[in-house]
Amino acid sequence: MINLFKVKAKQRELAENADGKLPVKKQSAGELRLHKDISELNLPETCSISFPNGKDDLMNFEVTLQPDDGYYLGGTFIFSFQISPIYPHEAPKVKCKTKLYHPNFDLEGNVCLNILREDWKPVLNINTVIYGLYHLFMEPNHEDPLNPDAACRVER
Repeated sequence: MINLFKVKAKQRELAENADGKLPVKKQSAGELRLHKDISELNLPETCSISFPNGKDDLMNFEVTLQPDDGYYLGGTFIFSFQISPIYPHEAPKVKCKTKLYHPNFDLEGNVCLNILREDWKPVLNINTVIYGLYHLFMEPNHEDPLNPDAACRVER
């Protein structure tokens, strides 16, 4: 009986794709939301987004930030984003791929940004995260350092 259901489902799938093309992979709710977020990005001129695995892999991408003011002026910083299938109910995983000495980034590239941890809410989006990262370069947060040594040296 169970095999009959599998056969019928396969026949239905083939009928839907009668033009001979391969079956189209259905997108998860997270992928649909991410697609919407990316299409609505409003990045500053000093930021860009790229997809190293191609546009078929929206769940993994890189953002390049080039601060136009502050102590990190002139630097180029690359961040990798990994998006969970249950996005937006789980925050993106963000790592800085560029080595830097900053109070809110450790030497492994982990990021200390409240909206990526306890303050994440499903109403937030990728644009919010990128602006949050950008803000860390304009005004490093010495009150909540991930790299206490950098926080002490910059504060003095």
